[in-house]
Order: sequence, then structure tokens, then C-alpha cells
Amino acid sequence: MTNGKKGRQPQAPLSSQADGVTGDLVRLMQRDLVFVMRFMGESQYRLQSHFQDFIRAELAAGGVTGETHPMIHLFIESHAILLRDFVFSGVSLSRQFRVEEIERLTGDPMIRVDIWDQLKSHIETAEKQFQSQAGGLPGLLTAFERPAEPPGRKAAGGPDEE
Repeated sequence: MTNGKKGRQPQAPLSSQADGVTGDLVRLMQRDLVFVMRFMGESQYRLQSHFQDFIRAELAAGGVTGETHPMIHLFIESHAILLRDFVFSGVSLSRQFRVEEIERLTGDPMIRVDIWDQLKSHIETAEKQFQSQAGGLPGLLTAFERPAEPPGRKAAGGPDEE
């Protein structure tokens, strides 16, 4: 992109390209799509509370309490969330299901069509979102431009002038 301030009109998403990439993803679904179970709601809160109690007890055993460290609750909460996410991620990754298994378990042969529709819709939404922000890109992209030559320095491959 250049630094020119030419007005750029938002374009409609390249739906033929979205169709193409959607088709590619659906073809790869057999190999690449995995359904992963996820703990939600009260289960997340329960495990996080467990780790908060665990961390609080471990710290107290080492002499770190709310009296000695008044802001320790922030440390405890953030680390409890990390431990909770570690546990749930490990469990989720150990129990993955392929699309065929989900179709068989649910008895729904239309899952692939639903996934196709959602993929295409989300790809188009992502393209529209990017295009809506295109006006601000030149300012953001200046950080990626080639640095200007410092004054008094000759350009690479240029004539020897002073």
C-alpha cells in the first residue's frame, strides 16, 4: 500500500473466493475438522474456585497472605484461571471427535451443510470487517514500511556522491 490518500471504496466480499475457500475447507473436513468438548458455566467456576483455594493455601503455607500482600487476590485469581484453562484444555484435547462420529452420534447427516453455511458466512463477515477498516490501514502500515535512508547516507547501489 502506498501513502497516497486516494479514497478507497469498500468492496463486497469476494464471494467466489469465499465459495472456493469454503469448498476447500469442507473437502479437508474429513481430515482436519475435530469437534472438541468444552466445559461451560458452573463447571468452570467450580474448578476455578478449587484452584483459588489451593493457591491461597499454598501461598499461606509459605507465609504469603492477604495481610502481608494486600493485592494477592489478583495473583490468585489470574493463576487459578490459568490452571483451570490448562486442565480443561488438556481434557478437551484428549477427547476429540471427527465429523463422521458426530454425524453418527447425532443422526444428523446435514452437519456438513450447516458447517459449509457457517464457514461461508463467517468468511464473508471477516472480509467485510477488514474492508470496513481499510481506511485506517495506511496509518497502521507505516510501521511496516522500509525505513528512510538517514541524511548523508548514500542509497545502496547508488553513485558515490557527497
